[in-house]
Amino acid sequence: MRKLFIFLILLIFPLKTLSHTDNYKNINKIEMEILKDGKVIGFCNYKFFYKNKSLEVQNTTKFEVKILGVKVFSISSNAVEKYKNDHLIYFKSETMQNDKKKFVNLKYEKNKNNFLIHGSSYKGTASLNNVIGNWWNHKILESDSQISPLSGSIKKQIVTFIAEEKIDLYGKEYLTHRFKLKSKDLNLSGDKKLDFDIWFEPKSNLILKVGYKKMGYWEYKLKNLK
Repeated sequence: MRKLFIFLILLIFPLKTLSHTDNYKNINKIEMEILKDGKVIGFCNYKFFYKNKSLEVQNTTKFEVKILGVKVFSISSNAVEKYKNDHLIYFKSETMQNDKKKFVNLKYEKNKNNFLIHGSSYKGTASLNNVIGNWWNHKILESDSQISPLSGSIKKQIVTFIAEEKIDLYGKEYLTHRFKLKSKDLNLSGDKKLDFDIWFEPKSNLILKVGYKKMGYWEYKLKNLK
């Protein structure tokens, strides 16, 4: 029965997301708080610009981890993502991770029907089955591979439906579908391995919360929708 239920979830889910960019044409901004061990340490915000079947998403992510008042880890990132007729055609990001610069330049090659990536961790091509690993895009739950928005590396993934689950965010209750997103390659080192819990609300087609463990417990929570 559980396998049948999971099959039905995956069967119904794509029907609601055939034109996934249309889901954001009435959204101007998604604001997510970033927490570590229950303490707010930063934010991840997405701005949406939709016109004539074209969608541009601008992302700003910033956070700092401090121990005894001393900064030990930080991210400051800006990115632009562009879609035309529901297809990714462009992505660019610049990130400072501590004192190390990371970047991604991606474009759609129409004549070759693939993505061309020039990133700090990967330079080459990628199939169109890939999605950018951002939390605004619910299609990350349908894909078997993602492109790092920080470095351009490609990671195969497995997404598993766990259960329906009610969660409380900022005093409001939501009925969500909980998923587990993990790396397909179990031999990856710990810092490169994907291992996320994701709470997705079918009613809005939005990811409301993401949680993972990495020297503590991290959370991305949708705080404001404008």
